Amino acid sequence: MESELATLPDIDRDLALKSNAWPFQEAAKLVKRFSKTPPKNGVVLFETGYGPSGLPHIGTFGEVVRTSMVRHAFSVLSDLPTKLICFSDDMDGLRKVPTNVPGQDEMARHLYKPLTQVPDPFGTHPSFGEHNNARLMAFLDQFGFDYEFRSSTQCYTSGLFDETLLAMLGAYEKVMNVILPTLGEERRKTYSPFLPVCPKTGHVLQVPMTHTDPAAGTVTYIDPNDGEEMTTPVTGGACKLQWKADWAMRWVALSVDYEMAGKDLIESVTLSSKIVRVLGETPPEGLSYELFLDDKGEKISKSKGNGLSIEEWLRYATDESLSLYMYTSPRKAKRLYFDVIPKAVDEYFSHIGGFWKAAEAEDQAKLLSNPAYHIHNGAPPADVPPISFALLLNLVSAANAESADTLWGFIARYVPGASAATHPALAALIDKALAYYEDFVKPTKAFRSPTSQERDAMQDLAARLEALPEDADAETLQSEVFAAGRENGFENLRDWFKALYECLLGQSQGPRMGGFIALYGRGETVALIQDCLAGKLTAV
Repeated sequence: MESELATLPDIDRDLALKSNAWPFQEAAKLVKRFSKTPPKNGVVLFETGYGPSGLPHIGTFGEVVRTSMVRHAFSVLSDLPTKLICFSDDMDGLRKVPTNVPGQDEMARHLYKPLTQVPDPFGTHPSFGEHNNARLMAFLDQFGFDYEFRSSTQCYTSGLFDETLLAMLGAYEKVMNVILPTLGEERRKTYSPFLPVCPKTGHVLQVPMTHTDPAAGTVTYIDPNDGEEMTTPVTGGACKLQWKADWAMRWVALSVDYEMAGKDLIESVTLSSKIVRVLGETPPEGLSYELFLDDKGEKISKSKGNGLSIEEWLRYATDESLSLYMYTSPRKAKRLYFDVIPKAVDEYFSHIGGFWKAAEAEDQAKLLSNPAYHIHNGAPPADVPPISFALLLNLVSAANAESADTLWGFIARYVPGASAATHPALAALIDKALAYYEDFVKPTKAFRSPTSQERDAMQDLAARLEALPEDADAETLQSEVFAAGRENGFENLRDWFKALYECLLGQSQGPRMGGFIALYGRGETVALIQDCLAGKLTAV
C-alpha cells in the first residue's frame, strides 16, 4: 500500500481526549493536571529511570517506548512543550559484583562505592557507571528515542539537587514518619533517608543519623569503620538519598510531571508520592504496568536471565513488533518468550493495514485507537508485506530453505516482480524468518505417517490440485482442501488440517493451506504429498 492512497486528517482533539487508547487516557491525566496551572519551567516533563548496575534490557525499552507513546498522545491533546528525561541512578553504591563482567576480584575491592567511582572493568570509560550510561544512550539512540540524559552523580555534585536536599533535611522528621512504619523493627533502628558518602573510604554508608542541622545543612553520624563522629553537608554530592526518598526528591527537583513504573513498585510510588506532598509539591501522574512472565509463567528477572532479551527479539523480529508487544495491554501480565514473536509480527502489519484503511475512510476513532498510530507517533509507514511472517516460516520449513534467494524464487512467482528492492519490509522479514526457523522450528520438526483415512484424503487432495487450472487462486485452493477433507470422512476439519501440518510440515500448527499452496506451488505441494505417502519426509 502506498502512503499516497491516504492523507492523514487533522486530529480532532475532543475525539482524541475521549479515545479508549491507553496513551490518550494517560495523557488526559496531564491535560487535567494543567487545566488551571501551567507546568513548572514551562515544560511538561516525562521521566524514565534506569539502574546502571547492569546493562539496558527489554524492560528499559518497554518503559521508554511506553512513556514516549504517552508523550506523543499528550502533544496531540495540548500545545504545551514536552521533554523526556532518561535518568540514571549512577550514584547508587555497588552492592554486589555482576556475574557477567570481567575483573570480578578487582570490582569486589570497590563494593559500596558509587557506580561512577567503580573502575570500568571493560576499560572503555572512567567508571563502571559511565560505561553503562554510554550503553544506555547507545541503546536509546538505536531506536531513535527523543530524550535528554541525566546522571544522578552529575545532578548531586553539580548542586542541581541542593535546594531540594535542604528542603528534605528541613522535613527530616516528617519524612521519617512516612517511611518508618513500612520497615521492620531492626531496620527502623538504622534507617535514615540520607546516605553519607564516606570521605575516608568513598563508600555510600547506610547509617542512622545522630543529629540533623537544617540551618547548617548538615547531618551527623558515627563512622561504622572507626567509631568517629562525622558531620557532613547534605549538598554537593556529600550525601545521596535512600531509594524512596531519592525518587521523591528527584521528582521535586526536576519538576517531573509523569513517570510510569512496574507493579512491583506500587508501594515505592505511594511512599515517594507522600514524601513529595511533605515537601509541598504534587507527585507526578503515572501508570502502574504489569511485569512480563517467562514460558513457565514466572516473573522475568535480570539476575535469573529467564525470559527473552531485546537482542534475541530483534534477531527474529522487527523493533516495531516489539513496540506493539509493549503497547498491548500494559496493565496485564504477558508471557515474553520466543513463541509470541510470529503473532506479534503479523499483528503489527495487520494494524498498519488497518491504520491506512481508517485514514482513507477518515475514521478518526479507529485511527486513534490503532496501535500503529502510537508506535509511529501518528505517522506509520505504508509498506505491508504481501506474505505473513507465519506463512514465510511455513515456506522456509517446506522448502528447507537456508537462504533468502531460495525464498525469493517462490515469492516472485506468487507476487510477480517481487524483490528485495520492491518489497523492503518483506526482505527484512525473510531474514528474520530464516533465523527463527533455524533456531526454533527446525530443531522441533517431527513428521508422522498418515493414517489410512489421512492417506486417502491426501491422495484425493493431490488429484484435485493437479486438476485445477494454472491460475487457481488461494481461495479456490482452500476450497479444494476443505472438499478433500469432507469427502473423506473428516467430520471435524480441524483434525484434517492438523494431519496436513503434522504429516507434511512436521509441526502441530500451520498456515491457511490455500495461501500456503499458492505460495509454495501446486506442483511442489503435490510432490510434498507424494513424498509423505512414500515415507520420505524426515526432519532435516
